[in-house]
Amino acid sequence: MRKLLFSAVLAGSFMIWPVFTCAQEQDKGQQAMPMPMDGREPADSGVIKKAVNAGNVVCPVTDERIDENTKATYEYQGKIYNFCCPMCIDTFKSDPQKYIKKIEGAPQANAD
Repeated sequence: MRKLLFSAVLAGSFMIWPVFTCAQEQDKGQQAMPMPMDGREPADSGVIKKAVNAGNVVCPVTDERIDENTKATYEYQGKIYNFCCPMCIDTFKSDPQKYIKKIEGAPQANAD
């Protein structure tokens, strides 16, 4: 009986061993991300890039000067845009490029 029990445990451990080995290999593969040969960063390099403030002091939707007490912000493609109110963000989302062009020609806040 003991030999049978020992054989069953031994056989079971050999059946489970490949599962654990594969899981460890998969984890190793997820940790390392090879660099492309042309020197560019991989698309998902895990590096968190800080968004840059667009610095607009005029709402691109309403063309009103932005009041710091009611200001709303929205991050789009690595830039933070300022709006006079949260409702303008929804309008911006409908056609971002249209409003970004307006921001590029508008007065900017000082970087002080």
